[in-house]
Amino acid sequence: MNAILIIAHAPLANALRQCALHVFPESEAMVGALDVQPNVSPEETLAAARITIEQLTGDPRIEGLLVLTDIFGATPSNVAQKLVDGVHSRLITGVNLPMLVRCVNYRNEPLETLVSRAVVGGTQGVMQVAVSAPQNQARRTNDQEHRNDQQ
Repeated sequence: MNAILIIAHAPLANALRQCALHVFPESEAMVGALDVQPNVSPEETLAAARITIEQLTGDPRIEGLLVLTDIFGATPSNVAQKLVDGVHSRLITGVNLPMLVRCVNYRNEPLETLVSRAVVGGTQGVMQVAVSAPQNQARRTNDQEHRNDQQ
């Protein structure tokens, strides 16, 4: 089983965690979050991240760690790069909710497989949706007393 740590600009990390736990409440011990505050140094953030990782990976069932950050090149990502080894822990930037939900859902798969599923979930979760009239709502016609563009 893999643990998941979200490191992002405040308040995104904890907000994403709460959304994931809404769907998977039994995963509370396996999903951690660290909100990076604007007035905290990268060194302090790194120390806090190490403590969070120790808490997450203390369970003997944990085999790997997937770290998710919001923006590549920003403090959360820079801190996370110092935490992962590429073997027992991996890093993905650009976290979004579809990615996180997929990670939590497939956390029991091997780390390499989890990474692939996360990236696919994150990219497939972004799409343009066509706008149409809601079902069961009558469309207005232009032959009404006043025109739509005059409202």
